[in-house]
Amino acid sequence: MIYSKMWCVVKPSVGIPVFIAAVAIASFSVHLALTLNTTWVKGFLNGGSKVVAAATVAPAAEATVKK
Repeated sequence: MIYSKMWCVVKPSVGIPVFIAAVAIASFSVHLALTLNTTWVKGFLNGGSKVVAAATVAPAAEATVKK
């Protein structure tokens, strides 16, 4: 273990729950920020409209590079 001496300072019974809580809080805050600051996430989670965007394909003559 790389940080084995850390457990001489912090007890595992304290350090491990604090680490897990920090990861849970960080994950929750990221998901909350995504939900509040985007429009598509709300629509996706609520089963919004099923609109499929059609990709446009450029004609072959325009896609080739002329030298």
